[in-house]
Amino acid sequence: MSSWKLILPCTRAEAEAIDANDEAVFEIEPSPVLLTSEVIADDPLAWQLEAYFESKPNSAALSAVQALVPSSKGVKAVAEKIRDADWVTLSQAGIEPVHAGRFYVHTDTNKGRVPAGAKAFRIDAGLAFGTGTHETTAGCLLALDRLKAEGKRFENLVDIGTGTGLLAFAALHLWPRAYATASDIDARAVDVTGDNAEINGIRLGGGQGELALAAAAGVEHPLLIGRAPYDLVIANILAGPLVELAPSIGAVLAEGGTLILAGLLKGQVGTVAQAYRRQGLRLVHRADRGDWPTLTLAKRVRYGTERVTRLSRGKGEAPGFGSW
Repeated sequence: MSSWKLILPCTRAEAEAIDANDEAVFEIEPSPVLLTSEVIADDPLAWQLEAYFESKPNSAALSAVQALVPSSKGVKAVAEKIRDADWVTLSQAGIEPVHAGRFYVHTDTNKGRVPAGAKAFRIDAGLAFGTGTHETTAGCLLALDRLKAEGKRFENLVDIGTGTGLLAFAALHLWPRAYATASDIDARAVDVTGDNAEINGIRLGGGQGELALAAAAGVEHPLLIGRAPYDLVIANILAGPLVELAPSIGAVLAEGGTLILAGLLKGQVGTVAQAYRRQGLRLVHRADRGDWPTLTLAKRVRYGTERVTRLSRGKGEAPGFGSW
C-alpha cells in the first residue's frame, strides 16, 4: 500500500518533549507514527522528526505535526509519497532495541539477539508513548529492576499513564503473583496496551498475575479506586500532571508503599518532589538518564491513632478500596 512520510528538522529538546499521549497528537488525522532521531551525533540542535501516515495528510495535519517542533517553522512541510511500502516497518527502521537492567525491549522488526537472562518485550512503535526507547521509560525499567534486586515485594501495583503497557508488563514479570492495574487518560492507549498484552503473553483480568485495564484521568475511576491502596505506583507522565495528581496518587498509595515518578526534567525535580513531600512521601532514590530523572519515593508509615490499615482479604480476593 502507499503511505506518506514527512521529515522536519528539530532540536533534541523538542524531540524529547514530544509526548504521544498529548491531546494535540491524538487530534491529528490521519494519525501519524512519529519517530525522532539524531542527524549529527552529540549535536542537540541537529535532530529530525519523521511522521508516517497511512493516507495522504492534508495541510492541517502537516501543520499540526510541524507545531510539535517550533524550530522548523521556516521549513515548508511537504509529505513524500512512498509507494508499496509497509509504513509501520519504515517508521520503526531507526529504532534500536533497548536493554535496561534485566529487560530487553524491541519492535517486530529489530529483535536481534536477546541478551542472556533478559526478559524480552515486543512493543511496536505507534500512537501510544512508552516503547522503551525514551529515557524516561528506560529509567523506570531500571528502577523496577533495582527494587527487585533489593528484595522488594509488591502485592498490588498500578501503572498510571501506561501508554503501551510496558511498565506494567515489566512489573508483573518481577512480581508475578501481584494484582496489577494499568490506566491511561486516552482509551486508544488502553486498547494498545490490550493488544500488546496479547503479543507478550500477559493475561488480562482482575486476579493475581493478571492485568486490569481502565481509561481514566489520573486515578478518578471506580476500578482504580476500588483496587486501592497500592503498594507500588508507577507514573511516567509529565511534570505538570505529576504535581496536579500528587494528592490523589498519595491517597491511593499504601503506607510504606513505593512510588516511581518519571517524565520530568532535571529542573523540575524540586517542584515535583515538594508536591509529594506534602503528601507524606520522601525521596529515597534518584537516577538521571540524560536530562530525564527517575524518582523513587516512599510513603511514611503512620502509627498510633493516625494509622489507617487495610483489612486482610481472603485468598484470591481482589483488593478493595473500602478496606483501607
